[in-house]
Amino acid sequence: MEVFRNNENTMKPFLKIVAEDLIRKYGNSLSRIAVIFPNKRASLFLDEHMARLSGKPMWSPSYFTISDFFHHHSSFAVGDDIKLICTLYQSFKERTNTAETLDHFYGWGQVLLADFDDIDKSMADAGKIFANLKDIHELDGIPYLNGNQKETLKKFFQSFTDGHESELKRRFLELWSCFGDIYNDFKQRLRKQGIAYEGMIFRDVAEQDTAHTAYEKYIFVGFNVLQEVERHIFAHLKKEGKACFYWDFDTYYMKGQHEAGHYIRRFLQEFPNELDPTNDNIYNHLSDEKQIAFISAPTEDVQARYITHWLRHSQRTGAGKRTAIILCNENLLQTAIHCIPEDAGQLNITMGFPLFNTPICSFIQLLTDIHLFPSKTTVRKIQRHPYAAYFRSKTEGKAPHLSPIPPKDINSNQEFVKWLKRIVKYIAQIMQREDGVDDFRQESLFCVYTLLNRIDELIASQDLQVNVVTLQRLLLQLMRSQSIPFHGEPVVGIQIMGVLETRNLDFDHVLMLSCNEGNMPKGINESSFIPYSIRKAFGLATVENKMAMFSYHFYHILQRAKDITITYNNSTEDGHTGEMSRFMLQLMVESKTPIHRQSLQAGQKQIPIRPKQVEKSGAIMEKLREMRDNCNLYPTSINRYLRCPLQFFFNDISDIKEPDNEDEDEIDNRMFGNIFHRAAELIYPRIKNEGKVILPGDIEDILKDGHTVPMTVDQAIREKMFNGAEMMPELNGQQIINREVIIRYIERLLIIDSHLAPFSIIGTEKKVGGNISITTTEGRHSIRLSGYIDRLDRIEENGVERIRVVDYKTGSHSLTSKINTVEEIFQQPILKKKHPDYYLQTMLYAQMVSNSHEYNEKGLPISPALLFIQHASVQCDPTISIGKERISDIKAFEETFVQHVSKVLSDMFEPTLPFAPTEDKEICVQCPYKIICGI
Repeated sequence: MEVFRNNENTMKPFLKIVAEDLIRKYGNSLSRIAVIFPNKRASLFLDEHMARLSGKPMWSPSYFTISDFFHHHSSFAVGDDIKLICTLYQSFKERTNTAETLDHFYGWGQVLLADFDDIDKSMADAGKIFANLKDIHELDGIPYLNGNQKETLKKFFQSFTDGHESELKRRFLELWSCFGDIYNDFKQRLRKQGIAYEGMIFRDVAEQDTAHTAYEKYIFVGFNVLQEVERHIFAHLKKEGKACFYWDFDTYYMKGQHEAGHYIRRFLQEFPNELDPTNDNIYNHLSDEKQIAFISAPTEDVQARYITHWLRHSQRTGAGKRTAIILCNENLLQTAIHCIPEDAGQLNITMGFPLFNTPICSFIQLLTDIHLFPSKTTVRKIQRHPYAAYFRSKTEGKAPHLSPIPPKDINSNQEFVKWLKRIVKYIAQIMQREDGVDDFRQESLFCVYTLLNRIDELIASQDLQVNVVTLQRLLLQLMRSQSIPFHGEPVVGIQIMGVLETRNLDFDHVLMLSCNEGNMPKGINESSFIPYSIRKAFGLATVENKMAMFSYHFYHILQRAKDITITYNNSTEDGHTGEMSRFMLQLMVESKTPIHRQSLQAGQKQIPIRPKQVEKSGAIMEKLREMRDNCNLYPTSINRYLRCPLQFFFNDISDIKEPDNEDEDEIDNRMFGNIFHRAAELIYPRIKNEGKVILPGDIEDILKDGHTVPMTVDQAIREKMFNGAEMMPELNGQQIINREVIIRYIERLLIIDSHLAPFSIIGTEKKVGGNISITTTEGRHSIRLSGYIDRLDRIEENGVERIRVVDYKTGSHSLTSKINTVEEIFQQPILKKKHPDYYLQTMLYAQMVSNSHEYNEKGLPISPALLFIQHASVQCDPTISIGKERISDIKAFEETFVQHVSKVLSDMFEPTLPFAPTEDKEICVQCPYKIICGI
């Protein structure tokens, strides 16, 4: 039998060698033979090889995955995770007599279920594992432990029981002693329902001696690190003379001390290989000429973009299915697909597309967010979502009967889930009437509807009794765990796959992306209640097993390939370690094959772009005249114009508003300021009514009671963040911190005011206005200016009454350097570090109040003030100064100030002056419109 090489001077694929050997031994009639693989994909490739080698019609063998094999011989159905954990919770409650809720149990119930699954797949004795060992000396009297097990366990229990008996240790031991009973009760409950978890099914089948009689021969192909249930089945069938084994290993690590080597050596002794293990032409990849390149890259996206270049060289595109792009980080799938060139030919994607990345999942997440925490920001996000259009459009002449905002009369989880089902069904029905809607979007809707239906069933059966927060977490978790398969011909075209899909397959050209430590190997430090020492003593899966498995996959990918490129992320930002995989380092140290080291760069060069000025055309002038004659102009707009006339054009003329903060978990600076301002507005009526004199004792009473300030801040948070919700939603960590900071700021404000008292509040958040005359080539006009004052109060100083216009500032900035002249206020780009915009606003408000009969009937002096809460001392005077002169009365500076305001407004409305971009590039960096300008 010729098993060595193909005509293309490449090693034969392992599955082709297996196909040749099976036909040689069994001929064309294989109907009584079952071929069992670790995964499904390998069967498609083996079947193709056998069809081509036979050259005539033949009875194909039956193909199974190892999982299919166990399920085929079991009477139990696999329960879904939610049902299993809800059942596990019932066992937990009964055996521990605890009042723990399912909400709290669910997270670590998943960990416990994984441990039970591991125990069964390892065929370990749960009673012995969870034995209540309170004394290390008890180990000596346990006959079922061998010497190594006793030594391992003694080391663990000695370290665990040494020292003081902490509450954590006591609770752990109490829980540990119940796990055995929980395990047995849980399995009994599942048996009564006819369902099981995977490990339970595997163990039941492995312990049946009368099973596995359907076929004359069972051919096990391409296994590596075996679980004990697999080893038990293998041994049973071998004993009956019904099993054959085809191992695919690499003598490079078989001869060394690599992770997978000793596992495979052990299994080879127990289950001999049908192929000649000494044939280096089959197994030894070092005998083959290879080209290996390691390439570092600064980002994940740069690695994905390299695909285009890589495919177009060394005949990789033409090799079709012999070319593989392997994603160690499966989150790269979307980017990788977009980077495949159009001339690459056929493509086969073995990985499913993550359901969570589809539009319907993002829409469902928004709907659950607004149900939990109503906020204006979430409403805006829903309105901007593509699927929101289906609820705005009219169907058959009638408005949609559903709204994407949850009804207020939803009072239970089941009502909410049923409402979500109606939403998904409605979108699917509308989408079916549209032309050109792809099957992929329909498939995603079907998957989500199926998930919601299952949750609805579990709620109706009272298995799933959780609060709405846990329900949302479960729903998102389920959507993250699902994927939508790509349809195509598996054995044709360039292969894009994850690491596990490469099992038993061989390629000539291999590109491995994101081969970093943490991705390869991946998930080796998973959570468990069973400590490492106990796992090791009782033969459960440990880090070493998982390392061996990934080691095998890594070297198998390289085994028969002749052209290998491996990329990794060398960045240490955004959670990346910048380390290449330990297997790459191993290969560099031990391989005799030369390895070429290269690096990728982003390759992007910034081209300076000069934003273009905007001439005041007819349409623009019409908008300006309307603003001049009919609208109020705010100080914010004047400051914006002074910073950059072009920015003023985008915001105030074109009405392109700045984007809102998109992160609901973060209170940005604007939202923080809004909450503080609202709380400061609410606190004073709780002290004294407007106009009444506030005494030091009034403020001290509020500070002492410890309730008024937090309650006021909570009301402000509900109004500003959660759309006026009646009850305060549960805050996340960042929101809790910000709440505490705002409470401290309000308390600081009150302490400052207690030293200022007696004083009276004229008003908070009061609207004021005034007129300014301007002159343009179109003549003289009067512009109406207005705004809202944070606080207007009346104080007495040295027997002289005056009114203060106070502007609160919650940011980290303070006036480290002062404005020396009124002219400097209008030189914002040059003197921005002095915050001239703060001066302009508060002085403009002071000028308006000074001339207001409503607020200054007696003609009192008006002082503009800036109160920086972070930096203010308890006896500070926030009145601003020009140079060394404190502005005790705005009248002293009014004439000069108004002249400059008039000049700015005249330029703003002057038809012959364009809206020009600022010369200050620092302003451009922070500008929300920089993308429009091409910066």
